[in-house]
Amino acid sequence: MSLIDRRRVVVTGAGGFIGHHLVKRLKADGHWVRGVDLHVPEFERSPADEFLLLDLRREDDCQTAVHHVEDVYQLAADMGGIGYITSVHASLTRNNVLINAHMLEASANARVDRYLYTSSACVYAAEAQNSAEIAPLKESAALPANPEKGYGWEKLFSEQLTTYYHEERDLDARIVRFHNIYGPLAAYEGGREKAPAAICRKVAEAEDGNGIEVWGDGHQTRSFCYIDDCVEGITRIMESGFTSPLNLGTDEMVSVDELVDLATRIGRKQLHKIHQLSKPQGVRGRNSDNTLLQRTLGWAPEISLASGLARTYSWVWAELKKAGRARPPIPSESFVTPLEAPAAAPGSVG
Repeated sequence: MSLIDRRRVVVTGAGGFIGHHLVKRLKADGHWVRGVDLHVPEFERSPADEFLLLDLRREDDCQTAVHHVEDVYQLAADMGGIGYITSVHASLTRNNVLINAHMLEASANARVDRYLYTSSACVYAAEAQNSAEIAPLKESAALPANPEKGYGWEKLFSEQLTTYYHEERDLDARIVRFHNIYGPLAAYEGGREKAPAAICRKVAEAEDGNGIEVWGDGHQTRSFCYIDDCVEGITRIMESGFTSPLNLGTDEMVSVDELVDLATRIGRKQLHKIHQLSKPQGVRGRNSDNTLLQRTLGWAPEISLASGLARTYSWVWAELKKAGRARPPIPSESFVTPLEAPAAAPGSVG
C-alpha cells in the first residue's frame, strides 16, 4: 500500500468483538487506526495506533473521536444477546439513539470522506419472521416497519437518520445489516453473549452424557456469519460506494437444535437438550437474502457454519480451560461435516 492509499480511520466500538477484529484487519491493510470505546478489548490488546476511552453518548466525545480522520466505522452500540436486548429496552434505545445522532452530526461537521453505520437484521418486520421456515429476508422487507421492540426500532431509526445525513448533509454513508456474527473473542458469558458462543460454553463445560439448557423449543431458526467473513464484508462495503442498506450474513439457515447438535459433535460429546420455554427466543425464523450483496460486491460470506463454529468452540474451550472449567475431551484442531469431508484437505477446517 502506498502512502496515498493509506487512510486515517476511526473504529468506534473498538473494544467490542467485531470492532476489535475490524481494527486488526484495517491495521493489516496498512491504515492508521484510532480505536474508540468505553473500554479496551477484553481478551487481547488492541493494535490501534491510538485508543481513546470516550463516551459517545456525549457530543463532545464524538467530536474528539472523528477529529482528523477520513473514514468512520460506526460500530459503537449498547447491545448483546437476546436475553439482554429484551430486558433493557428504554436504556438501550436511549443510549444508541444518542450515540448515532451525535456521531452523525460530528462526522458531517468534520466533513469526513466516508461513514459506515452498522445496523442489524433486527430491523426486519416481525410478521416476515413468524415461521421457522422463513424465506430469506430481502433488504426491502424492512419497510413498512414493524421491527423488534427496542433494539430493532432504534436500528431502523438510525438507518433512516444516516440516510437523511447522506441526502441533506452530503455525508457519504454506507449501511450494513449484520446477521448474527460469531467467532473467537466474542463474549461467551455474562449476559451479553449470543447463541453460538453461549452454546459453545455450555458444551465445553458439560460432562459427557449430561444435559445442557437450550432457550426456547429449539425449532427457531437463524443464519450465522463468521467474524472473518463479516470483516471482509465491511471493508468491501466501505469501498463499494453503495449507499443503501446491505445484508451481511450467510444464507445457511439452521435451527437452534441443529446448532446445538453441531456444537456437541465438534466437542465430541453426547449431551441431551433441556429446553427452557420461558426464556427469550426472539423471532421464530430469520435468514439473510444475499442477492443484493452478491450483485453489489461480487462476493458473499464463504465460511461454513461447521468450520466457523469449530474455530469458535476451540477458542471458548481454551478460555474456559484457563479457569479450570473446560471438560474433556480436548477439541480437535479440525472438524468437518460428512458433506465437507470429500473436498477438505487432511487437517483442514475449511
